[in-house]
Amino acid sequence: MKRVAVSACLLGEKCRYDGSDNCNALLIEALANDTIIPFCPEDFAFATPRPTMDLVETADGIRAISSLTGEDLSAPVIRYAHDFFDSHGDIDLFVGKDRSPSCGVKSARIYDAQKRVLDSSGKGLMAQEAENRGIASWDAEEFVKAYKGHL
Repeated sequence: MKRVAVSACLLGEKCRYDGSDNCNALLIEALANDTIIPFCPEDFAFATPRPTMDLVETADGIRAISSLTGEDLSAPVIRYAHDFFDSHGDIDLFVGKDRSPSCGVKSARIYDAQKRVLDSSGKGLMAQEAENRGIASWDAEEFVKAYKGHL
């Protein structure tokens, strides 16, 4: 049995920026025999609902910037990711919400300062920490496609 960190919104938790979820029944089915450890750095750091944020390439690297205020919101997300992985050191797999600036594994959009898309295959801040720790990582949509291919 694997220990799998999963974006909480994919499990039906209403923690998206607008208070909704992204419940993915096929993902839940695919992980039915595993131990699921839900996470949501944005809900933890900023509560729900909250303004959206985007990954922006800056002179200091890729940063999570509030769409409302322009404030750099990276530090609390990165701190949450470090604390989460430090307290769950035995995670075998990370499944993130596609296109999320926190959790997207290969699908997070990275913008320039003028809000032009530079890359649509970036890593969210928490997904980057999972990769830094050598944890196998998937975007949920790709994971489900792979699962369906094995049925």
